Amino acid sequence: MISSSKNIRAMLLIAPLFVFILLFFIWPLGVMMKQAVSDTAVLQVLPRTVEAVKTYNGNDAPTPEMKQALVDDLKASTDQLAMGDMIRRLNSAQPGFRTLMTKTVSALEKTPAPDLEVIDKRWSQPQYWRAVAGALSPWTDRNLLAAVDMERDASGNLASKDTGTSANRAIMLRTFWIAALVTLACALIGYPYAILLAGAAGWVRNLLFAAVLLPLWTSLLVRTAAWFILLQDKGLINDMFIWLGLTDSPLPLIFNRAGVIIAMTHVLLPFMVLPIYSVLIAVPNSLMPAAASLGAAPWRAFLRVLLPLSMRGVLSGMLLVFMSAIGYYITPALIGGPGDQMISSIIAYYATGSANWGMAGALGMVLLVACLLLYAVYGRLTAEEKGKA
Repeated sequence: MISSSKNIRAMLLIAPLFVFILLFFIWPLGVMMKQAVSDTAVLQVLPRTVEAVKTYNGNDAPTPEMKQALVDDLKASTDQLAMGDMIRRLNSAQPGFRTLMTKTVSALEKTPAPDLEVIDKRWSQPQYWRAVAGALSPWTDRNLLAAVDMERDASGNLASKDTGTSANRAIMLRTFWIAALVTLACALIGYPYAILLAGAAGWVRNLLFAAVLLPLWTSLLVRTAAWFILLQDKGLINDMFIWLGLTDSPLPLIFNRAGVIIAMTHVLLPFMVLPIYSVLIAVPNSLMPAAASLGAAPWRAFLRVLLPLSMRGVLSGMLLVFMSAIGYYITPALIGGPGDQMISSIIAYYATGSANWGMAGALGMVLLVACLLLYAVYGRLTAEEKGKA
């Protein structure tokens, strides 16, 4: 009985945490995933047309029943927001639908019983009715395929989009490449720093800790703005290089890839240093001297003793840095140029610029899957290390 009451109290203590996770993580994630595969824009506005085109084969001319159903649906529709969503959905499937539908809706307001083909001859072309028929299902993989520059052809088979129509795949690869460079830079800088931190003591360790933790106490926007000032042509860094005689003219350090990597490395460096330090601090100080006493050179002792023991911290830091880097938005937007924007800026455009929540959710799902795969690889590697130990 006492044990049961303790369990109940423990559950009550952690209940707020579960509620927080449910409201601010699980529920938004579910909404995003639903938006990525949901396709009800046409169903909401054209219910009669959807029923009429269910048996349409996509090649023949439209039947009178299909045209009449479309006229009835457009006349009955009063929700302008839903109408706009439907037009955007059909226009993305068949270019030209926006002007066609706008012209048709305007003509229906003036003519009691119009003929669609009199309004516009495009209504006799099968491809426009195929677009409507292709939007019958409330669920679709269209956004997920478009997120990686894929689509389904007329026969339903997967095919790559034409060059120049979409750049999601290229931007996604650019995002992973920038994140990998930042992760490598953080590892090269963070590992030696973590060794110094683990070997220091007293006020020196406190000072080194403060240098690492200071970026975490400062707003990301403030840090990015500071690098914007430092990296510009008349900034402190270029002025110092010119004063030291290392260069005669300012180096291009802003609005390019170099500036993005420098700024992101500074921001994410603590996420590399702290995991490595937490592992190094647990390594006995006598191991390296013991290896030296057995005749191992310093570099050999490092490669055979210290590095393997600290690898779990290195992998943890690389995972944290990479997963954080692929979602960066402010730093590339302020420091980078047009060719340095990452996938987060495209997600923001779809979410706020074009109100295409389906594509925003699909691109977000691609990043989510990438993070889950990385975490699975990390779990596998750490499990193998524990097994060897």
